[in-house]
Amino acid sequence: MFGHERSITQIKYNREGDLLFSVAKDTVTNVWYSVNGERLGTYNGHTGAVWCVDCDWDTKNVLTGSADNSCRLWDCETGKQLALLNTNSAVRTCGFDFSGNIIMFSTDKQMEILKKAKEHTKQINDIQTSVDLTMFISASKDNTAKLFDSTSLDHIKTFKTERPVNSAAISPIMDHVVMGGGQEAMEVTTTSTRIGKFEARFFHAAYEEEFGRVKGHFGPINCVAFHPDGKSYSSGGEDGYVRIHYFDPQYFDFELEA
Repeated sequence: MFGHERSITQIKYNREGDLLFSVAKDTVTNVWYSVNGERLGTYNGHTGAVWCVDCDWDTKNVLTGSADNSCRLWDCETGKQLALLNTNSAVRTCGFDFSGNIIMFSTDKQMEILKKAKEHTKQINDIQTSVDLTMFISASKDNTAKLFDSTSLDHIKTFKTERPVNSAAISPIMDHVVMGGGQEAMEVTTTSTRIGKFEARFFHAAYEEEFGRVKGHFGPINCVAFHPDGKSYSSGGEDGYVRIHYFDPQYFDFELEA
């Protein structure tokens, strides 16, 4: 699906999974019908790169954060801007609580640290939680993704690759994780997708072993997300494309030999 002029920064499903939201460095927020990839509309208003997007529990409102030092609230159906929150620096992450009455967003301003764990040796690019919020996975430039306990921050598993990991997600129905990344855009000097290692890679969450790869993007993968039903996943790339991949029936019967 092509609806952005610049690289994708985040993709997000709504709770039901029928809608997929994408944001990019081109100031536009798109919403897609996840079943067939049809673009349903855009949310226009930001004047800088859009870093984050979230949709509330009832799919009524959409929240976006941008490098234009603002966080904006939108009506999901009409695309009308409902609120504008100006900040002192770029908004990197944003989200709703389960009620939809409270929003959160983070800027570069220092906040109180409640608990920390230093398991990565380089920058962390992405963090995503499991569907029950008991675990989260972090993706790092140190060529690894790591699984943590959400409450204690105990390090549980490590998934190793030979390239920077930009994003990682946990399957809602299988003991699987998907990771996306690749060489930085400025380091890629060849048209070969294999050289840059632009595949999405699947690992078994318990055994830490890789069991599959999916090609498609002509550049690093910047974000990955599982559909809420676990039967498909999406990826957004440096190439400006969002790709939806449906799993074959064999995927659900696959068992990794211990």
